[in-house]
Amino acid sequence: MKWLTSLLLGLVLATSAYADPLDIGSRRELFVDEYLIDSLYNAELVLHQPHDEGIVYRFDKPWEGPFSAYCTIIHADDKYQLYYRGVPTAGKDGRANETTCYAESKDGIHWERPVLGQFLVNDTKENNVILANAAPVTHNFSPFLDSNPDALPEQRYKAIGGISPGGLVAYVSADGIDWKPLQKEAVLKDKGWVFDSQNVAFWSESEQCYVAYFRRVETSVRAIARSTSKDFVHWDEPVQMAYSNTKSTTPRAHLYTNQTHPYFRAPHIYIATAARFMPGRRVITAEQAEEIGVHPKYFNDTADAILMTSRGGDQYDCTFDQGFVRPGVGLGNWVSRTNYPVLNVVQTGPAEMSLYVNQEYGQPSSNIHRYSMRLDGFASVRAREEAGSIVTKPFTFDGSQLSVNFATSAAGSIRVELQDESGKPIPGYSLADAQETIGNDTSRVIRWNEKGSDLSELAGQPIRLKIVLDDADVYSFQFIPTEAKDLASTR
Repeated sequence: MKWLTSLLLGLVLATSAYADPLDIGSRRELFVDEYLIDSLYNAELVLHQPHDEGIVYRFDKPWEGPFSAYCTIIHADDKYQLYYRGVPTAGKDGRANETTCYAESKDGIHWERPVLGQFLVNDTKENNVILANAAPVTHNFSPFLDSNPDALPEQRYKAIGGISPGGLVAYVSADGIDWKPLQKEAVLKDKGWVFDSQNVAFWSESEQCYVAYFRRVETSVRAIARSTSKDFVHWDEPVQMAYSNTKSTTPRAHLYTNQTHPYFRAPHIYIATAARFMPGRRVITAEQAEEIGVHPKYFNDTADAILMTSRGGDQYDCTFDQGFVRPGVGLGNWVSRTNYPVLNVVQTGPAEMSLYVNQEYGQPSSNIHRYSMRLDGFASVRAREEAGSIVTKPFTFDGSQLSVNFATSAAGSIRVELQDESGKPIPGYSLADAQETIGNDTSRVIRWNEKGSDLSELAGQPIRLKIVLDDADVYSFQFIPTEAKDLASTR
């Protein structure tokens, strides 16, 4: 039957050759969706599970406590900045004792609370509170580092916070510590079941506008909407997001937080590490709940994290319709509103990035865990039992070398063929010309026997990639200039 598969593949390639080729320029492309994939043979897209590195932060100060949540981590300059809601008691959203707290780290692992002395909380200014007496903004204050090249220095950091019916209020800061309202009135308003979650915003390099993603429910299932703005003050009419796995604006499960943000190595791809909430799915007994000290109202549900992506617009790609971060060992991870990811994935090592997760919510042990992944390691194209292959859709590129993030076994390998738009091998870049690539590297330059690594003659022309994998994973690829030797190994 392999001859039939090859025939069908040829027909697919011939048919799709008439479509306009995608223009990827010199962007890094990740295999987190099927955007570039034309066909897979004996290969599959695989979601990777982040590795739990343990607790890195405990909400153990009097002004923090069991209900600290809605966290954000920003990697700026030479430090990591952590923001979170501090509130020691359960109660109504937007109450007066909710504060916004701040911590710093040099490595994303070891954290310190600076004594800022800005606000009197619990009869002391010896604290790390950066915003207080600002309810309901402090319920879900969510900041970002503004990458808009036209952003004013005193507005290098921006944030939104608030609940319904008041709307989302904008704040600005030069350093991420001293904040002030951009204006008194809310910048984003809406009606219905909206805003009672962590609502996020950022500057989109690819869309050239500010984008906000926020809680907005059309039916009885918690869902997400988005709005855009050119100036962070005037926002367009919100649009409900749609989900590829339901082909509708209703997600398959409740999405409590969306945590949508540009991936730092490929900002045209938005990563959404969303909290999937399962109301009424009770796992532990009342006796077990009492044993771990969880608040009586917070053990009747469960939650975990899923991975969605978007390339802009009103669509979430749900290629991996499964758990991304599962609840960990221990009863404390099987309660309501725990396992909510912190906003943003950040780099924490030469080949490592980290996702942080708020765990053991509603308990005295409430904390943040760090989860590690390889760079670009959300997902990969994988072939294991026998050699497989991926063929991309036609695209054009800028650059003169192809850098690949991949991993093989000791016996495995990858080989890369460049094809023309119709799927025919380009002379000098065929599989027969391709050098076998073996190892584990986040940026290896691909080579061919006669052509070496130079692809400059093909820049701007429609091509396809065919990658043959044998017991190997490919996570991403990027076309780079020859002079960018520090970005990729030529081993």
